[in-house]
Amino acid sequence: MYKQQINVKILAMQPTSYPHVNDALNHLLAQLQTILADKFVGLYLYGSLVTGDFDDASSDIDLLTVLTSDLEAREFDALNKMQAAFVLNNPHWENRLEIAYVSLHALETFKTQTSTIGVISPGEPFHLKDAGRDWLMNWYMVREKGATLFGSTPDRIIEAISKAEFIEAVKAYVREWQDWFDEGVKTRPSQAYAILTMCRAMYTVQNGEQVSKKRAAVWAQKELPEWATLIGEALLWRKNWKDDADHAATLPEARRFVHMVIDRILGKDTTEIHGG
Repeated sequence: MYKQQINVKILAMQPTSYPHVNDALNHLLAQLQTILADKFVGLYLYGSLVTGDFDDASSDIDLLTVLTSDLEAREFDALNKMQAAFVLNNPHWENRLEIAYVSLHALETFKTQTSTIGVISPGEPFHLKDAGRDWLMNWYMVREKGATLFGSTPDRIIEAISKAEFIEAVKAYVREWQDWFDEGVKTRPSQAYAILTMCRAMYTVQNGEQVSKKRAAVWAQKELPEWATLIGEALLWRKNWKDDADHAATLPEARRFVHMVIDRILGKDTTEIHGG
């Protein structure tokens, strides 16, 4: 699939409109080139820095790093040290790096089998995990909207993904949300994350494309006017909240909204559910 594109190198010196983000990306790229050498195939930026709605105070840097083969132990250790040093020297990015290290083979076969990939993400240390079709949404966004920082364009190295496959993956993701929300969402910021993520999932399923959480929220306010106030509050909560906020006070309404959207996305009857 890749067809001798390994030697093609593209460096986007100013891939975003944020100079300090560009500095971070170029630093990471230089470190990856040093550590991975000829095994380094490509580096791709995706997420809010590409789709919009990036919040400099809280949003992550989302990167896909492509390799000729799986990570070896010495490479894993070197990358782990590099990432730790980067955060130590750049505390602004502490707990805000999401980098996946994936082989060409894994990107060509993820629909039919799992492969071992390396991942660092907010709230989790750098680790190895099995990944397959459950990463389809990520690879779709890289393939369709990712910015190439190094290597060939992502459509040359990621197996083609249809829009229908992407929509089905979003629905599968949504099916998992109810238990996670009931068990894991408590604080005001996590409620905001859940509400806005459901707005984006609903937009994606109904319109066939994924947009930023903010754009999806504005759309959802018009689509669901009875929930417009809660959605507007969620946009504020993710940026402005206080440690002494009454998190429990808004949880029941947030829960009703998330469950309603899940039912709507999955085609269940929501005529008996109303905003409160």
